[in-house]
Amino acid sequence: MSAEGQTRYSTGAMWFHWIIAILVIVTWRVVETAEHLEGPDKGWWMDHHKALGITILVLTVARLIWRFTHAVPAKASTTPAWQHLLARTLHVLFYVMLIGLPIGGWLASSYFGGSIDIWGLFTVPGLPVGESRETGKAIIGLHKTGGSVLVYLVGLHILGALKHMLIDKDGNLWRMLPWGTPRA
Repeated sequence: MSAEGQTRYSTGAMWFHWIIAILVIVTWRVVETAEHLEGPDKGWWMDHHKALGITILVLTVARLIWRFTHAVPAKASTTPAWQHLLARTLHVLFYVMLIGLPIGGWLASSYFGGSIDIWGLFTVPGLPVGESRETGKAIIGLHKTGGSVLVYLVGLHILGALKHMLIDKDGNLWRMLPWGTPRA
C-alpha cells in the first residue's frame, strides 16, 4: 500500500528500520568477537548473539505487520525501473534473512538441546526437535553462510543509499530519516 504525495516513511517504519539495522550490525560484531574466544568467554558472547537474534526476529515480524498496515511513500519517479526492482528484491531478501537466520539459529540451538536466555528476562525454549549435534552443526554452517550473505546485502544497501545521496542527489535517503528533504 503506497500513499500518493507521501514523501517519507512513517515514524514507526523509521524506528523499525534503524533499530533493526543497528541490532544486525551489533549481532554481527558480537559473533565475530565470539569466534576468536574459547570456553566461558565464547559462551557469554554467544548468549548475547542468540538473544539479539531472537530480538531481531520479533522486531522484524512486528515491522512486517507495520509495513502491511501503514502506507509507504510512492516510488521515486526519478529512479529507473531496474533500480526499483533491485531495491524491491533486496528488501525481500532482507526480510527472508531477518526471519530465516534467527529461526535457523534457534533451530540449531534446539538440536544441541538448548534454550535461549533473553538477558535474564525470560527464556525461549528450544524447538520441539530431538537432540542431534550433527544436524545442529549442519544448520550452524548454513546460518554462518547466511550471516555472511546478510553482511554483503547490508553493504549493498548502504552503497545504494550513498549513491542516491552523493551521486544522484535525489533525496531518497531522507525518505527513511525524519530530517532532510526527499525530492523524488
